[in-house]
Amino acid sequence: MKVFKFGGASVKDAAGVKNLVSVLKKVGYKETLVVVSAMGKSTNALEEIIQQYFEDKSKTPPSLLPLKEYHLQIITDLFQDQKVEIVSLMHELFDELQAFLKSNKSPDYSFVYDQVVSFGELLSTKIIHYFLIHEGMDSFWLDARNCIKTDDYYRAANLNWEVTQANIQTQAGNRSLLITQGFIGSNSNNFTTTLGREGSDYSAAIFGYALNASSVTIWKDVPGVLNGDPREFQNTQLLHQISYREAIELAFYGASVIHPKTLQPLQRKEIPLFVKSFENPLDAGTSVSKGKTLDPHVPCYIVKKEQVLIRLSSIDFSFIVEENISYIFGLLHEYQMPVELIQNSAISFSVCVNNKYNRLEELVLVLRSRFNVEVTEGVDLFTIRHFDSKASQFINQKGKRILLEQRTSETAQFVIQY
Repeated sequence: MKVFKFGGASVKDAAGVKNLVSVLKKVGYKETLVVVSAMGKSTNALEEIIQQYFEDKSKTPPSLLPLKEYHLQIITDLFQDQKVEIVSLMHELFDELQAFLKSNKSPDYSFVYDQVVSFGELLSTKIIHYFLIHEGMDSFWLDARNCIKTDDYYRAANLNWEVTQANIQTQAGNRSLLITQGFIGSNSNNFTTTLGREGSDYSAAIFGYALNASSVTIWKDVPGVLNGDPREFQNTQLLHQISYREAIELAFYGASVIHPKTLQPLQRKEIPLFVKSFENPLDAGTSVSKGKTLDPHVPCYIVKKEQVLIRLSSIDFSFIVEENISYIFGLLHEYQMPVELIQNSAISFSVCVNNKYNRLEELVLVLRSRFNVEVTEGVDLFTIRHFDSKASQFINQKGKRILLEQRTSETAQFVIQY
């Protein structure tokens, strides 16, 4: 069995779905499990629906109808007049979504988030499953929620590996071509959970691990893993080969091509990961496996935008030592603040965090009871692996103010304000 993962950009319209089928026919699809994300910007649209729901629960969210029309248009473009069954199924899924919004009693934003955004993957995989059959391919639709079992940590659920592996082997082990969802799972009460944004790559790795896959391939709109995001950096280079260790380092620092959790399960079983272009599927792309660290050996640039820099100092000039640091990290965990960078001295502590759960004000209020607190929002965190003089010139460009800098032998990080 091999595992393919297609992201939302690859299936954003009917042409993208047709290209997915073309890729499968070119590279072969026997004994293949295909993991698919929500179509295009559907997850963003569903997030907007959630926001509108919490603003006024008495009304149907205005963004619901455009999302429905978007998917129905893709169905029309794909199936023309032979679309009665799939259109009926789309209406059922949207009716189910509306029924949840009307009946939900939970005030927990994260719980509601997971129940709602998961419809993006359900919609995309149903459409693609029916189109594969339409094209004469023997496709089996698999509900990932019946396989991937997690805890109750909504929006970033933790996996129950033992149960998940057993479920996948039972439900996916004897099929030739399967289509399933990335990003989603369920807890012990069968409520939907999600694995975090961009978690579809992780889903592919989970299925690959459980099925002892020969390989996992992530299909992207770029030729492979580049040494920087081409939307942010000029003259990027294709990395032909990366070791697991180097790829994990890049993912940890925020490289957008590979999800941070994707690589660990693949490394444990030495399952090779390929990142290839869905526009040129026969090109070699990038191979991530055991072996050469980086080919070619060039600086790798990573940027995380809209971060928050928090500077703490002791009120009474006492040292910030183990007890204080433990207390700070306890609060960062409690208020769901992913830590991107830390730096401390005798009486100060600086941390760059991602306020993805919008709990910054709560955290700062508690911190002020024990520390002097300075908060700078809207900063960018630049990370450069294999830092050299050329990379240094990039950081020192005009218009950038370095608020915090940290270097090791292999990595340099800069918190920058424009």
